[in-house]
Amino acid sequence: MTAVPAEKWRRSSACSEGTNCVEVAPCGNGVAVRDSKRPDGAVLVFDRGAFAGLLDAVKAGEFDDLA
Repeated sequence: MTAVPAEKWRRSSACSEGTNCVEVAPCGNGVAVRDSKRPDGAVLVFDRGAFAGLLDAVKAGEFDDLA
């Protein structure tokens, strides 16, 4: 995986310190995703199409039953 510079990571403006959030960053031709509380932990990398599909599913409420 291509290393992602710290300044490239971002999170939703709805997240505040101490909350459970994910951070995203551009990574080559894809999008890297990590847990904001474990910045040195595992990183998932999605191709842009898969990430767009995930966002569409979240916006459509397909995962609301998991909360």
